Amino acid sequence: MKLKDKIAIVTGASSGIGRQIALELAKEGAKIAVIDLTKEGGDKTLSQIKEQGGGGIALAADVSQAKALKDAISKVIREYGKIDILVNSAGIFDGPETFLTTDEETFDKIIGVNLRGVFLGTKYVLENMIQHHSGVIINIASVAGLRGGLASPSYTASKHGIIGLTKDTAAVYGADGIRAIALCPGMIQTAMTQDLLAEPSAQTQAIIGSIPLKRVGQPEEIGKLVAFLVSDQAPYITGTTIVIDGGMII
Repeated sequence: MKLKDKIAIVTGASSGIGRQIALELAKEGAKIAVIDLTKEGGDKTLSQIKEQGGGGIALAADVSQAKALKDAISKVIREYGKIDILVNSAGIFDGPETFLTTDEETFDKIIGVNLRGVFLGTKYVLENMIQHHSGVIINIASVAGLRGGLASPSYTASKHGIIGLTKDTAAVYGADGIRAIALCPGMIQTAMTQDLLAEPSAQTQAIIGSIPLKRVGQPEEIGKLVAFLVSDQAPYITGTTIVIDGGMII
């Protein structure tokens, strides 16, 4: 197992990409701290982890709220003594909105969860990782972080920002043994996209039709990639943006 004795935090792991990442890391031997908005959601993922022979804890925290997230991360450190891996996966999506249809409150909410959450999660694990001169941070961005016109302005801005935070983390803390990578999935079949995919609009159909592999991605494909990137098999990969989109934005 590639991640035996590693301690991993995965935010937003109650469903979708976050849940599958947690399951894949657990399969490789990592203990998983599931942090989600509700403990009930985290407990469901933790139950699946235990069913496959893994272990961990589930904690509730809104990643956009500094004290709540800091307290949750502190509990992980008290429980295990270290944090080897952080996957900032928590995120929300406001659909195919435009500048004209996005209100200020929605913009602030999207930025708060998607971008501020990455900043706070990174901030509160860094001290422990620096102490151990080791750590890997994976930030789930999006192809919408690489170009415009694929999502709402708030979602697009948040994902562009995540890539910037990732590069800064890698540049500043590489000498401390810390790697940081931004992952940019394309259209993945999750609860977040189920409405778009159940009755796809002409725009959604066009996007899927433009994908060279002619299909949407699966959460398992993201999870397996993350399990590789956080392992000792990828020690020289940092500060970069890795796209997993079936060729969508070639």
